[in-house]
Amino acid sequence: MPAEGFLLVDKPGGWTSHDVVAKVRGLAATKKVGHAGTLDPMATGLLVLGLGRATRLLRFVQEAPKEYLARARFGVGTDSLDAEGTETDREPMPVSEEAVAAALEAFRGDIEQIPPMTSAIKIGGQKLYQLARRGEEIERPPRPVHIYELELIGFEAGDYPLVEFRVVCSSGTYVRTLGDDIARALGGRAHLVELRRTRIGALHVTDAFAMDELAAGRDRVDRAVLALSEGLADLGRLTVDDDLGRRISHGSVLSPAELPIDRPTAVLDRDGNVLAVYDRRGSEVRPEVVLT
Repeated sequence: MPAEGFLLVDKPGGWTSHDVVAKVRGLAATKKVGHAGTLDPMATGLLVLGLGRATRLLRFVQEAPKEYLARARFGVGTDSLDAEGTETDREPMPVSEEAVAAALEAFRGDIEQIPPMTSAIKIGGQKLYQLARRGEEIERPPRPVHIYELELIGFEAGDYPLVEFRVVCSSGTYVRTLGDDIARALGGRAHLVELRRTRIGALHVTDAFAMDELAAGRDRVDRAVLALSEGLADLGRLTVDDDLGRRISHGSVLSPAELPIDRPTAVLDRDGNVLAVYDRRGSEVRPEVVLT
């Protein structure tokens, strides 16, 4: 029987998220593999995969805050805002560490970002990166995101300073855009030279597996897979008895008295198996996903 659950992978540089998914499909002998949030090929770090029925639950992982470590070269801009792009701007930018630290303040909390042209967002039915490949650039409306934490953790001074920062942000945040926007606030441009995702909600890269570890074979993948309940650690959790569990397995709409929750909650049976994810909507408690 194919493995089912969540798999934490420490994605290496040079791999696309699709490359990782394709490789794991072969290793796990199942076509039902998806991921909770793309990492660019240059980026490394945590990629959360869902296998089997877990693919239906990936959106609850993807919506959790994400933590990144990033290094940006100030004074040099690229068309992709990262090191894989073509250089478009170069102007010495000998800013101080204190100036960079002060500039971060404006980027904490609710902010707006203009998505890069190399992103997968669709405008007018076309993905931006497809337009960029044809040399086209179009106007993109800004998108609201939230920056929970932002701190300067490293600084190498010079005409083209190397700035290292840690950020915890909402889903949909472009860290490469954030790096360039910080530089723009100081009168220049920047691009990312390194990006590593260290956490998605309660799931951390220290618990992830390298691709060469997983390549040992099917047995290794099976042992690495987290149970559905473990992958949903950021949701509420409620265990129900057999009678209510049968109703939940059929997707019944319940009252708050029957299922007392006020946020997305993984509902488990007595054996710890996830039956469904439910959420409260006004005076009703309704299923978001039912695993049957």
